[in-house]
Amino acid sequence: MRIDDFGSRIASAWSELRPATRGLVERALQAGTTPTARNFHYDARADLELSRFLAALDDRAAEETDALDPEKDGKLKSIADTCAAVLLEKTESAEVFEQLVKRAEMQRDYRRIDLLADALTSRFPPSEICELARSEDTIVRELANEALARCPISILAALLNDPVDSETARAALRRQVVEYGSEEARQIVNALDQADDML
Repeated sequence: MRIDDFGSRIASAWSELRPATRGLVERALQAGTTPTARNFHYDARADLELSRFLAALDDRAAEETDALDPEKDGKLKSIADTCAAVLLEKTESAEVFEQLVKRAEMQRDYRRIDLLADALTSRFPPSEICELARSEDTIVRELANEALARCPISILAALLNDPVDSETARAALRRQVVEYGSEEARQIVNALDQADDML
């Protein structure tokens, strides 16, 4: 089966993948699992390429047409799932994380949402998690806020100097006080509140 069999948008998105990115997907398809070797230089451009390719695959799979026979439809969904698995394994992008959560939510794949939550805490930079904590999507926002509530206090304290992320970090510190009874977080929150009162 050729990629052209799935329509021009998918063929176009596939053609826009750099050879190394395309090879990553091809190896994952052949192995039936996500390649765990990190010797491939994965970067923001690969993230964007795979995100666009996944969007094209998912849009085609969601179309209510009889253009694809059951075998092609099954293969299309398999390629989409493989592409999503590669992104789950590699991405550190807030936008891609949100795309993957929404996809898992639509499929009611709660195990995948749990895996995404684990990836968030283990792999994503704090600034990306803060961006996700401001998402309009409720599940994405909750996952990010939960990850921030478990962040080391030193990381949250460093974010207090960031004009964009400071309010999100402060909310996470308050949550650590309420939910985990953190005395260190309480001292920081009290100091911030006192500073606010003096303004």
